[in-house]
Amino acid sequence: MNSTVETTGFIEKLRESIGQDTFVKMTLSKISNQADGLKNIYVRLINLKGLDYFSLTMRYTTRDEVKNYPIEEGIALITLWLGDRVLNANLMTTKADYTLLFNKKRKARMLVSKATFSSIPEKAHDRKKKRTINAQGNIYLRELGISTSEGKILKEGQRKFKQINKYIEILSGLVQDNFSKEELNILDVGSGKGYLTFAFYDYLKNTLQKNPHIMGIELRQKLVDFTNQLAEKCGFEHLRFIAKDINDFEIKDLDILIALHACDTATDIAIAKGMQSKAKLIVVAPCCHKQIRKEMDCQSELAAILKHGILEERQAELITDGIRALIMEAQGYKTKVFEFISTEHTAKNLMIVGAFTGKRDAEAMAKVRTIKKAFGIGKHYLEKLIGGE
Repeated sequence: MNSTVETTGFIEKLRESIGQDTFVKMTLSKISNQADGLKNIYVRLINLKGLDYFSLTMRYTTRDEVKNYPIEEGIALITLWLGDRVLNANLMTTKADYTLLFNKKRKARMLVSKATFSSIPEKAHDRKKKRTINAQGNIYLRELGISTSEGKILKEGQRKFKQINKYIEILSGLVQDNFSKEELNILDVGSGKGYLTFAFYDYLKNTLQKNPHIMGIELRQKLVDFTNQLAEKCGFEHLRFIAKDINDFEIKDLDILIALHACDTATDIAIAKGMQSKAKLIVVAPCCHKQIRKEMDCQSELAAILKHGILEERQAELITDGIRALIMEAQGYKTKVFEFISTEHTAKNLMIVGAFTGKRDAEAMAKVRTIKKAFGIGKHYLEKLIGGE
């Protein structure tokens, strides 16, 4: 247990926020030992049978675990962690925000800043409901043909509604893992009719209580007119769409770049734009992989397998997205590649996520060259965009 004056002061502020009913939320991060995969701990207040409890969401690499503790037990546990397992703690109250930081020698210092929030959240126990887009009274779901005017999900809209909620579940975790600030600048490339764009804005604004500014880029003017009118109808003040080619769009001060199902090299263009702007987070779901498949000329033992078109196609997809991840790592991004939804809902279910760390993988491009040589590939399109070899 750390007994510094700063740690004691931080815990006093935590107790004070509970006693005065000013507690909003708390994040515990920079876990010193991640052997079990624990990344962050999110703390909120819930009410169970008339009594307040701390609800701790333990975010691991592959799962979340939620544990509830009586207030005193929760404070004792948090105190035990501070300066030992937890090296960063951020307490948000309606009076002020308090940040406790520990250096390598476990010496603490507490920073105080202006309160981000002016009101406390509801203490509802059912967190799952907060992570789901509510169809009741939802204008954009109705206008996009997903729900009825009474808020009932239409039969033909159920698949899209499941996709939206899965996207939000993933993006929610990414936002909470990578951003403590409230104002976020987001670019959605190839936004189309804006199914996810509207839902993401809604979730950030009304559930996470952040201040999102989202720009959707779409080539088709008719869709842009429709989505801008719908954003105005929903009262989404900082959500707007423009008709423009991503190649002609200049990106500045970007936090998150999203490109879902951008076809073939359009995904590479989006990734390149995100990296050039040093976006904190890049989220893409690739669609089509024509460029690499056309270039492949494998002369190794694998040629006997790749003579079958379907196997060559799947191999091209793996190589395309694998090289994309390596190039992002070479540019200072920590990447994850995973399936984000069942193939029952969409066949294009691979997602690549890059979080900017600034730490470049010095060996990544050498690995890219080895892969290209093995499969007779000249150059990956993303290499050309970033001025690679």
